[in-house]
Amino acid sequence: MNNAAARALSTATGSMKDPKNTPSLRARLTGALLAAVLVFAALQAAVTYRTARAETEALFDAQMQRIALSLSGSLAAGALDDDAPAADTPAAREMIIQIWRADGLMLYRSPHGRLLPPQAVIGFSDVAAGGERYRVYALRTATQVVQVAQQAEARGRMAGQLALRAVLPVALLAPVLMLIVWWVVGRALGPIERVRRQLAARRPDDLAPLPTAGLPAEVRPLVDEMNGLLTRLSAAWDALTHFTADAAHELRSPLAALRLQVQGLQRADTPETRQTAEARLLAGIDRATRLIEQLLALARQEGAARDAAFAPVDLAALARAALDEFTPLAARRGIALTLDAAAPATVPGQPEALAVLLRNLLDNALRHTPEGGRVRVCIDPARAGQGALLAVEDSGPGIAPEDRARVLDRFYRAPGAPGHGSGLGLAIARAVAERHGAVIEVGESAELGGARLVLRFAGAESPRKS
Repeated sequence: MNNAAARALSTATGSMKDPKNTPSLRARLTGALLAAVLVFAALQAAVTYRTARAETEALFDAQMQRIALSLSGSLAAGALDDDAPAADTPAAREMIIQIWRADGLMLYRSPHGRLLPPQAVIGFSDVAAGGERYRVYALRTATQVVQVAQQAEARGRMAGQLALRAVLPVALLAPVLMLIVWWVVGRALGPIERVRRQLAARRPDDLAPLPTAGLPAEVRPLVDEMNGLLTRLSAAWDALTHFTADAAHELRSPLAALRLQVQGLQRADTPETRQTAEARLLAGIDRATRLIEQLLALARQEGAARDAAFAPVDLAALARAALDEFTPLAARRGIALTLDAAAPATVPGQPEALAVLLRNLLDNALRHTPEGGRVRVCIDPARAGQGALLAVEDSGPGIAPEDRARVLDRFYRAPGAPGHGSGLGLAIARAVAERHGAVIEVGESAELGGARLVLRFAGAESPRKS
């Protein structure tokens, strides 16, 4: 890749948004997965906390129920000072115990805690006493009512602490999951990074395809398309290199001839020789100018305007315009220039490019047709299964069978061919034909005896460019 291409690429990329301000694919994937992990961990923690707290509340209730059952029917009045349940757990120490006789006489009350209402609801209930809330379990026996209560605030605090302990493993696991996500994403994007390093390490002129071994199915199509692009760039680069070399070679001869003609003009010592030298110089300038124009035309046809929109083109109208342009030249040489277009023929194409193609075919035919000869343009509309065709035939010497495969190549001129052509006219015509999905066939005119070049368009199913 040359410096101009590098500068063009740099300009194109520079016009884009600064990639430093765009998050990387790894950052995007990692962020999305980490967000998912965090949401999952938060939901899991919430569910775990809710479940652990509910289970802790149920355990506290069960503990209260066991204490009440252990006291019922076995405690006599005044006997609780020594036989009261041991406060061996934080939950037990927070318990308030009251025992009432059936007639409402209090038999026992815990030394700590507030006095609970004697009219207890049998079973579990929530009671307010002294501005505080209590969870109360009341058990009725034949002679007693046992009340076991626990302050709601202390009960909730202990339940919350136990629930947080259950959530702690989830909280500790979340950072580990984040690290695992970061590592997994990095491993998954490793092939892309490897392709990037391969491209970064290449020389500017290295357009070989990238290796695809070991690439995942998601990355392989991208690399395949990139390889296709590299192949097309390589072909374009080779064509440009060959074109430049051929152009330099072809320009060397006319420039050398011009130098000799200028030297001949400088040495002219009579008006007659000077006039002859000037005529030769002007003719040489005209040939060099034509060569340069055709080089530029070939470059435009092979490179530019490939994305130009196609429109319906009337081949008959196109041919009539071209014949009007070449009629004066043909008349000066006594060449009969005719058009055979019995029916209209319309094809999708680029009118200007097709006009260039037809002018080059006509120019080639007129240059190789002797004075008093014939050149004919034939147009045949599309038929079932076949596309339209445009033929240019002449009464010249024709093209030898061994040269027909090469006359469309750049700078090729058949040995012994008359005239001073550049060998680019038919190459330009082929470039235009290829862009239109058409082919140029080289043969012999059965009627006129000379060359016959046929531009054959594809059928209606041929894709169109837009």
